[in-house]
Amino acid sequence: MPRVLVSDKLAKEGIDILKQVAEVDVNTGLSEDELCKIIGDYDALVVRSGTTVTAKILEAAKNLKIIGRAGVGVDNVDVPVATEKGIIVVNSPGGNTIAAAELTVAMLLALTRNIPQAYCTMIKKEWNRSKYVGNEVYTKVLGILGLGKIGQEVAKRCQSFGMKVIAYDPFISAEAAASLGVELVELDECLKRGDYISLHLPKNKETLGMISTKQFEMMKDGVRIINCARGGIIDDSALIAALKSGKVAGAALDVFVSEPPDFSSELFSMPNVVTTPHLGASTEEAQTNVAIDVAEQIVDVFQGKSARSAVNMPALSPDVLAAVQPWLPLAERMASLAAQTSEGRPSQISIRYGGELAAIETGPISRAVVVGLLRPALGESVNSVNAPVMAKTRGLDVVESKSPEGGDYASLLTVSVTTDKGVNEVTGTLFGAKDMRVVRMRGFPMDLMPEGVVLIAPHTDKPGVIGQVGTIIGNAGINIASMHVGRKTAGENAIMVLNVDAEIPTEILQKITEVKGIDSVKQVRL
Repeated sequence: MPRVLVSDKLAKEGIDILKQVAEVDVNTGLSEDELCKIIGDYDALVVRSGTTVTAKILEAAKNLKIIGRAGVGVDNVDVPVATEKGIIVVNSPGGNTIAAAELTVAMLLALTRNIPQAYCTMIKKEWNRSKYVGNEVYTKVLGILGLGKIGQEVAKRCQSFGMKVIAYDPFISAEAAASLGVELVELDECLKRGDYISLHLPKNKETLGMISTKQFEMMKDGVRIINCARGGIIDDSALIAALKSGKVAGAALDVFVSEPPDFSSELFSMPNVVTTPHLGASTEEAQTNVAIDVAEQIVDVFQGKSARSAVNMPALSPDVLAAVQPWLPLAERMASLAAQTSEGRPSQISIRYGGELAAIETGPISRAVVVGLLRPALGESVNSVNAPVMAKTRGLDVVESKSPEGGDYASLLTVSVTTDKGVNEVTGTLFGAKDMRVVRMRGFPMDLMPEGVVLIAPHTDKPGVIGQVGTIIGNAGINIASMHVGRKTAGENAIMVLNVDAEIPTEILQKITEVKGIDSVKQVRL
């Protein structure tokens, strides 16, 4: 019978499930050295946030097959090392969905009716009815940033109050949003129209500080902000200024840049700010749900089934892994390139395999494509296991096709992203095991190494255009590592692609767009 070690407090319901198929030891508060001494005896390890599963512990885990994190984040597990060791890492991404959605609604209502502020006066034996006159949410517009699972549950609840719900999410189809009764809009419009703005986004390079002074200026006077997602998405200094000016009538915050936060911040002394200590998942039901979810996945793995929420690569046979491994980084980067250079909302991802590539197991490659497409918007929460589910949730169709013909190449991979504004196609191949190349983009021949910072500029093929762009970038002190120009006919449409050594500032990008003959400019990070 397999053995399971539970090293953090776990709900009884989860432990009972594990006991049906395994011997379970609950031993909490162990140090790294103590864990190293005993972990070799176990087939599974269950943790919450208290245990940090380090490389040292994983080296000692000779029999470990699966690590279950009873919660969403896996920051306390060295996932790359676990993957190298063939250890599956699972979490419970949906276990706290309802808890987080309900807290968001509670914060919205508390903010609107001044409930915390009024309570504080009551315990002082004060009676201030007139001071805490609030507002009604009925008929108000709620702007949701991020229409994933939690955002969708918030929308349902606020619609029951008679609120009009609009949302910004670049990776959900208009049809999927419409089925929820939600109007899908662009970011700026969501910010401008919302009486309330509620954040449900991951924190990544794209969302860090995305709500700052410029965004507050777009909003209605007297807007209210709710953040139960991640600290750092809102620029605290800009929020404080907006609260002081009255632009923002109030803010409700459950998350902070650092936790515990710096209590010297003005946010904690402002009368129109409601704060809680990251209670999004802190319900008895949520803790039970994540325990049951992780326990069930561990049981599935013991019984030879797949884990539904693994955060690392599913187990593959050595021969299949050897064949697909070199293609995974190329597939993800090609899809990321397509995603970052597409206009409009995606509705379909088409993946075509040509030549020798069509003869191998391509499932992991297709998953890498979906990860590459979604990750620029959704962040590290997207992985090779949950990517297909996340695509389906957002109404994205994934279509695969194979052909023995590879044209001029032994193998070809083509990724096409269909949006409401057209189709964007990227084709790539491998030379050897590590030499990745994009050989066609938007129908133009290309020879691009998909790495680092890449500048893409469709333009008219005429003398001087490329030279002017190079001069602007050079004058900005940024080195061009390589340049590729694809064209079909001299003097007509062409595409310029530059690998540069550093990100190009916004003002420099603007100068490039002003060059006569340049159609548009996109900067992507691969």
